[in-house]
Amino acid sequence: MSMNEKPTNDWDPRSDDITRDQAAAYDDMRHRCPVAHSDYLNLSLFRHDDVMRVLNDPETFSSAVSSYLSVPNGMDPPEHTQYRSIIEPYFSPQRMAVFEPVCREIALRLANGLSRGGKVEFNAGFAQDFAMQIQCAFLGWPQDLHEPLLHWIRKNREATLTGDRNALDRVALEFDTYIKGLLAQRREAGADAPDDITASLLRDRIGDRLLQDDEIVSILRNWTVGELGTIAACVGILAHYLAEHPDVQQRLREQPSLLPKAIDEILRIRAPLIANRRISTKPVEIGGREVPAGQRITLIWASANRDETVFGDPDEFRLDRDPASNLLYGSGIHDCPGAPLARLELRIGMEELLARTTWIALVPGSLPTKAVYPAAGFSALPLCVE
Repeated sequence: MSMNEKPTNDWDPRSDDITRDQAAAYDDMRHRCPVAHSDYLNLSLFRHDDVMRVLNDPETFSSAVSSYLSVPNGMDPPEHTQYRSIIEPYFSPQRMAVFEPVCREIALRLANGLSRGGKVEFNAGFAQDFAMQIQCAFLGWPQDLHEPLLHWIRKNREATLTGDRNALDRVALEFDTYIKGLLAQRREAGADAPDDITASLLRDRIGDRLLQDDEIVSILRNWTVGELGTIAACVGILAHYLAEHPDVQQRLREQPSLLPKAIDEILRIRAPLIANRRISTKPVEIGGREVPAGQRITLIWASANRDETVFGDPDEFRLDRDPASNLLYGSGIHDCPGAPLARLELRIGMEELLARTTWIALVPGSLPTKAVYPAAGFSALPLCVE
């Protein structure tokens, strides 16, 4: 095939066969066609080695793929480096230590509020509220923003799934309006503004100037989209896995100190984030396939983190794996700056869930509904909680 010829499709990411069981389908693609083209996801990479090669070569594989300003996810060095230096201090050990008791109080209250002795819709009854309340508390956002944000996340997911550009533009504008309203409130309050992260970003500088509103909105959009949907998916995946694997659940109830490693391992097995994007800056070869400059590339985390050449049996639960191989939070210069916050939230959420319950079980005869790309985890998750 010539470089200018349109490639043929190797798979259809939206077909029923794929969406019925995404993890199994990605496993199959990793073996059958590890570098695969589709109109929907362009060139998809399924193997751990190929994904790592892209992550470790930002000059050849650019992150500037979005038509919207994306700080810092959609940037390359040196611009990316400047913005990362502003963002990383918000996830410092000191900030995490200050936020931990706030996080624990929210997790404790929600765990105590779960209905006992019958079927619980766990996503609606715990996971989504946990993600929303935790993130708004971290950012200093008011409670009356919870419901609009939940609606916004749903609309953003639907627009992303359909690829409707007009809908995506409307959803982006809606979010910008929320955040710019918060920024205006803090400016008007002056010295009386709450001492929160949102107000702090108004004082941050890039070079010799203050961050612009569009940059702050982009940072907060990334944190919100990245945290709310993904943390809710993570909590649902973790609870379901423990219900499905009572031996692991019992072990973690008896040894909660194992939770940090166990959480990362469960989320390696069952991905909360399916994919990420790059674009090639020059012609290159990947997995025996010629890739032209300007080729959009999708990194399938959900496959790379189950690659047998790195992890052996991908479904085997092990706590002795090399954490550097786990791509749960990415790798390279674009590894997730919010990983310390996510790990804190998930650890505390699971600690309180296990401490405030005696057992979590599957509901006989009631199957969960798996989420469909770009979402992960479950769209409905019935569980029994004692």
